[in-house]
Amino acid sequence: MKPIDSGAQEPHQLAETEQLVRDNIAWMLALAERLLRDRGLAEDVVQEAFMAAFKGLPDFEGRSSLKTWLHRITVNASITKIRQVKRRAEQSIDEHLPEFDRLDCRIEAPWHNLTTLQEVLERSDLRLMVSEAIDALPDSYRVVLQLRDVEGYDTAEVAGMLDISISNVKVRLHRARSALKGLLEPVLRGEVYL
Repeated sequence: MKPIDSGAQEPHQLAETEQLVRDNIAWMLALAERLLRDRGLAEDVVQEAFMAAFKGLPDFEGRSSLKTWLHRITVNASITKIRQVKRRAEQSIDEHLPEFDRLDCRIEAPWHNLTTLQEVLERSDLRLMVSEAIDALPDSYRVVLQLRDVEGYDTAEVAGMLDISISNVKVRLHRARSALKGLLEPVLRGEVYL
């Protein structure tokens, strides 16, 4: 990342600016990287987020914590970057979604070797596998899942950030969760071992 231009700041302002960056850069970079899946783009987004924050700091009203405000700026900058980059064409997630019979009942293979919750919690590789499965989702589903289930934004907030309808967020979230379940089921059934 390039150093942020300190301009004509007083020494105490410069020290406060440096402290603000030191206190927040790690989690902001991790957040941007989760959303973008690219370290270089995440670094660019964090720099842009800091620049926007410093520019908007005089108008910060304190209705939320500074960290919450920076979190929102980082998410918005990440979403903007995703739209700018327009990554690879999205692939369908249909193969990972459940199938239904003519009575609209879900068709599932029986689970013979169900992994227990204790076994799941003891497996350190499972967190990596879940992260990789989330990364495998197309951006339009992955970002909704990240914002809603990982970052904890409510449905209306996600809709506003992505400029889509609430019902669209709900559909994408449901499809993302279903696809994620489809990707993870073989491991949870004990059929695949990492």
